Amino acid sequence: MASSRTEFVLVAGLAMLCSCLAIKVEYDANALIIDGQRKVMISGSIHYPRSTPEMWPDLIQKAKDGGLDAIETYIFWNVHEPRRREYDFSGNLDFVKFFKLVQDAGLYAILRIGPYVCAEWNYGGFPMWLHNTPGIQLRTDNDIFKNEMQVFTAKIVNMCKEANLFASQGGPIILAQIENEYGNIMEKYGDAGKQYIKWCANMAVAQNISEPWIMCQQSDAPEPMINTCNGFYCDQFKPNNPKSPKMWTENWTGWFKLWGGRDPQRTAEDLAFAVARFFQNGGVLNNYYMYHGGTNFGRTAGGPYIATSYDYNAPLDEYGNMNQPKWGHLKQLHASIKQAEKFLTNGTVETKSVMNFVDLTKFTLNATGERFCMLSNSDNTGDYTADLGEDGKFFVPAWSVTFLQNCSKEVYNTAKINTQTSVMVTKHSEEDAYGNEVKPAKFSWMWAPEPIQDTLKGNGRFEAAQLLDQKEASGDVSDYLWYMTSVDTRNISLKNMTLRVSTNGHGLHAYVNGKLIGSQFSRQAKGQQMVTGDDYSFGFDKAVSLKKGLNVISLLSVTVGLANYGAFYDLKPTGLINGGVLLNGKGNNSINATTYQWSYKVGLNGEAQQFHDPNSRNANWNSTKVPKNRPMTWYKTSFKTPSGEEPVVLDLLGMGKGHAWVNGKSIGRYWPTQIAETTGCDAHCNYKGSYNDGKCRTNCGNPSQRWYHVPRSFLNNNTDNTLILFEEVGGAPWNVTLQVVTVGTVCANAYEGNNLELYCQGDRRISEIQFASFGDPQGTCGSFSLGNYQATQSVAVVEKLCAGRPSCLIDVSQSTFGISSWGNVTSRLAVQAVCK
Repeated sequence: MASSRTEFVLVAGLAMLCSCLAIKVEYDANALIIDGQRKVMISGSIHYPRSTPEMWPDLIQKAKDGGLDAIETYIFWNVHEPRRREYDFSGNLDFVKFFKLVQDAGLYAILRIGPYVCAEWNYGGFPMWLHNTPGIQLRTDNDIFKNEMQVFTAKIVNMCKEANLFASQGGPIILAQIENEYGNIMEKYGDAGKQYIKWCANMAVAQNISEPWIMCQQSDAPEPMINTCNGFYCDQFKPNNPKSPKMWTENWTGWFKLWGGRDPQRTAEDLAFAVARFFQNGGVLNNYYMYHGGTNFGRTAGGPYIATSYDYNAPLDEYGNMNQPKWGHLKQLHASIKQAEKFLTNGTVETKSVMNFVDLTKFTLNATGERFCMLSNSDNTGDYTADLGEDGKFFVPAWSVTFLQNCSKEVYNTAKINTQTSVMVTKHSEEDAYGNEVKPAKFSWMWAPEPIQDTLKGNGRFEAAQLLDQKEASGDVSDYLWYMTSVDTRNISLKNMTLRVSTNGHGLHAYVNGKLIGSQFSRQAKGQQMVTGDDYSFGFDKAVSLKKGLNVISLLSVTVGLANYGAFYDLKPTGLINGGVLLNGKGNNSINATTYQWSYKVGLNGEAQQFHDPNSRNANWNSTKVPKNRPMTWYKTSFKTPSGEEPVVLDLLGMGKGHAWVNGKSIGRYWPTQIAETTGCDAHCNYKGSYNDGKCRTNCGNPSQRWYHVPRSFLNNNTDNTLILFEEVGGAPWNVTLQVVTVGTVCANAYEGNNLELYCQGDRRISEIQFASFGDPQGTCGSFSLGNYQATQSVAVVEKLCAGRPSCLIDVSQSTFGISSWGNVTSRLAVQAVCK
């Protein structure tokens, strides 16, 4: 082993500063070696800007409690350097503080600098000033880009060094990443792409850190880079260097959500199967992407059309709640992996086929003869019983892996869930003495119109005799860009005229002579004008009434997150560039205004005057005749902070599309009128078989996102809070309510021989046992039924152990339920209970 080990020697100066704390990080093909200890590593992604500093300690602790060894995060260039050489590391951008909290919890950290991140993040994390730099080409062998990338990379590395964050300084960071998934698209960049990736490796090494560097999805990663795998499954992945450990930097725990899309869901059974197969086949590090997804606050969501929620169906949901059974099932998996750790990192490995689809991998410690086995069934339909001779016979469900202590005792199976399922609900925070919801009084609203008189008259801030790219013209400081021009109609007939606008999206509001004639988006609810691939272009056609003489055309172009992935994604056009503006009548009676002199204005007047700030005096708020379904309108109200500690959400059903702020802090875009497709959802998701992002979808026919997270740290403790909405297309604010997210129902279907823990959330207790059966119960949560046999005292036993308590622990055994012997059968306990 020692001869194949790659060592990273401590930098002398750092060793002198903190030799008593320094941690040496080494590796070989079978282990990460931390201060001489051979380890497999279980990590999870938590992106610091997608939560708040107040949430970080709880998220990190829950990750640790879930069996994680490390936390992984990207570094997001565009929010840290929004303007060239002007940096922001405050608030939830304080990644140094985040890493120190990771260390305080006793966990390691993985630093993914990128600085391209993808991550469904606006523009892939690149700041727009970078794109607008003359002569630059992004992610290729371009000196201007490479210089900027090196400056930012060095900035981050030096900040980490100054804070003693690297393991060699006694800090938590054990791995660092440069670039990101470039191998997926490198071919499109030709030889310049190959030269660029070599430069990336050399530049990273020149940062003089002692920890290993990784490159994900880069099969030709230059040494000493370690190439790693991203995907739903990575058990068949092999590093390009036989001395490198097999690492999985992105194990996708679910998928992201689009406006107009259904909710993605990946089952706990399949995710556990993928992880187990990875370690069975020589895996060393598994990182869940995401372990906590969080929220796309502000305008950080990319895409286009990435929703504000970045829940990702992760083990911790958007708000930080445990997503059960996924969190608990993986926790038990991690305990089993750690039980096998010394075998995985030191053992002699032998894999053989027991029968079709069933493989037995035996890990043996030569010094002691101790054994550990993993028995996998890759058939997506058939269950099998594997005969292992003297070690016994083992039932292996389809699409599962069994962990066998000493190769003779089952300690875990990926298809057998022995943890609770939590059914989360949103409800009004106030309750009566019996735990029933008390509906609060409706919000009292004020309103102010978005001032658009100047743009309706065609008055802008700069001009061009062409249609400009929106992201370039706006610098991406706003979702909005006004395109304005005047058209002389004295020499044409005005009958049957149509305004035709071709745009690259993502939305358009068209005004002619001060009147709104229509609005359109590149992906409408109910499936109209569905987007094809990455093409968000569309045509707007609307009959228009013109007057003789000069007519003012004011077009408000709207973006909904910029592209974040693909070869040359940074060059994808937005707005009216490469489009056209035509006034068409009968015959030759038309005007092409595409090359007219156009006036431009970036953003909205309400944005510039900070209408979203409760302390701003620029908005003329009016409490009378609050309008309904009025486009381009600001709304304002106040509310008290809900009691308790449960996560707070805004139910924005009834609103159209826009942006929301609480006490001046953005909670992101909202768009509840974007309705998910009505078909393609799975009422009963089958975990068996390969997962893809279209499998096991839910929420068909409902708003893609109805509830919007309001972190409790945004709220005032002793004074009222201010909610401000900018409504772009028209909505009804009277239906807006404030709610909390909590566990409503808990269910379980645990196997005999396990301990089952049931728990509610916050101050809630188990108020009712709706179903309990120890035997062979049938059905699933919400539809349990009795099987062929059961313990008659099932309900009474569970009520005695759990009723009236916030949590309880049940030994799932025959003795617990008063059974002397049922013979050689394995029974299960199904429970459904209510939390109040």
